[in-house]
Amino acid sequence: MQQTAVHTLGPADVLVISIIVLFVGLFITRKVRFLSDNYIPPAVTGGLICSLIVWAIRDFANVEIRFDLQIRDILLLVFFSTVGLSATLRTLVVGGKALVILVVAAAVFLFIQDVTGITLATLFGVHPGYGLMGGSVSFAGGHGTAIAWGKEAVTAGLEGAGELGIAFATFGLIAGGLIGGPIGGHLINKYKLEPDETSTDSKTSSASKSAKTEQSYDLYRVLLAILVLTVCVVFGRLVNAFLFEEGVLLPGFLTSMAVGIVIANFADFLRLPSNRETLDNFGDVSLNIFLAMSLMSMKLWTLGDAASAIMAVLIVQMLVITLFAMFIVFRAMGRNYDAAVITAGFAGLGLGATPVAIANMSAITSKFGHSPKAFLIVPLVGAFFIDILNAITIKFFIGFM
Repeated sequence: MQQTAVHTLGPADVLVISIIVLFVGLFITRKVRFLSDNYIPPAVTGGLICSLIVWAIRDFANVEIRFDLQIRDILLLVFFSTVGLSATLRTLVVGGKALVILVVAAAVFLFIQDVTGITLATLFGVHPGYGLMGGSVSFAGGHGTAIAWGKEAVTAGLEGAGELGIAFATFGLIAGGLIGGPIGGHLINKYKLEPDETSTDSKTSSASKSAKTEQSYDLYRVLLAILVLTVCVVFGRLVNAFLFEEGVLLPGFLTSMAVGIVIANFADFLRLPSNRETLDNFGDVSLNIFLAMSLMSMKLWTLGDAASAIMAVLIVQMLVITLFAMFIVFRAMGRNYDAAVITAGFAGLGLGATPVAIANMSAITSKFGHSPKAFLIVPLVGAFFIDILNAITIKFFIGFM
């Protein structure tokens, strides 16, 4: 059997390819009505096509293409910096109650997701531990949690648990990006929901949109945005390193977002002019390129051996989160426009990862209007609370095995 050659693409090559992938995704999404009507993020469409092409090259040309993803990690920090820079004290106060409600909803859902996984494992006649891998370990937890707990499962005697967890996490990433948009769009259209134009943030958003049509390219505003984002990324890393030395482990993007929140409120206190439109543009670009890089670098060929079982579990988990999001999360969050956007994000959060949740919400808000509350509380739940809740839930079920 001919040995597969490995070809690694450098950061610059990966950046160029990811932009091309986004163009392809945008083109196909606009041409295929089903994709546009269901608000499927272009990065999901283009990234999935690219990963299939990479798979075909590996099978037919015996060349495995790998991607150097250094730039991807920086883009994630940039995006969450823009999220933090939009979070003034006023929006934090408004989102306080909603954040608590969403955290409670996430805790309930994690329990249901694991019960579902364990039930399916029992029906398949395998150890319940595999059910956790097909539950919150891989879906809500993502690749990092799947790898970490996969090692523990293998040590406990569950052969192949690590590979299975990565497979679930990979398919969950795709599924989360496919169902979030349709769920949010359905709720908005069904209940004829609209953004709250009476809020300060909505007015600011509308004003910035008007300014965008009236103002030409402004070098000062662009340079200022780059400077502020750089400060968020650099100081976020310094804060993260300090906390790490103190034994506090936090995701890097959470500290960058925190620095952004501090800067945003300092500027709001001094009544400095907002640079919201330019920052939003940087956030949109960085998020989409990040997601494109993540999806196009998936190794789909590693998922073939257990494809039938994986698909069965995935379909059931997709159904569970769809019902929970539409009938529990949407109602609990207030049955309004913000609730619909949050529901779309929750679907991505429960099956994929925080960037998928943000991409789902971006696909919705780009069509119907901005939702500051959604873009504040969903990243907070995904970046911090859900990992803590997930660890507690997983350990709870392990105690019964």
